Amino acid sequence: MIIHTKYHGQTNVKEEQIILFESGIPGFSEEKQFVILPLSEDSPFVVLQSVTTENLAFIVASPFIFFKNYEFVLDESTVELLDIDKIEDVEVMTILTMTEPFEKTTANLLAPIIVNRKNMTAKQVVLHDPSYTTKHPIGGEPC
Repeated sequence: MIIHTKYHGQTNVKEEQIILFESGIPGFSEEKQFVILPLSEDSPFVVLQSVTTENLAFIVASPFIFFKNYEFVLDESTVELLDIDKIEDVEVMTILTMTEPFEKTTANLLAPIIVNRKNMTAKQVVLHDPSYTTKHPIGGEPC
């Protein structure tokens, strides 16, 4: 299928690339289907692009690239909702707020995106951990 994207123009995606957010993403509850597209070659950053809304795209990355000690426990309802059997099937992403200079870019560690790559379902989870923020500097102190 061909979709219109914010950063890549028209792009052809396969049905099996589509990630389903059953409840949408907080603030975008109607947006349920996304795909992950590379931002550029050799970049740790990728684009979480809405399948239906061209201008809705988030720059995301694995939080573990910048925060080696980042950890949390998923609540049982999320594990059940995403039908997670094995930790190996899970991908964790964090939404970035890109700024100039790049060193001021921040990551939303308070609400990571959890993807079950086995069944391509996902959810943005809000953690209840005061040590994480929605704007944690990626060039700051490791958490």
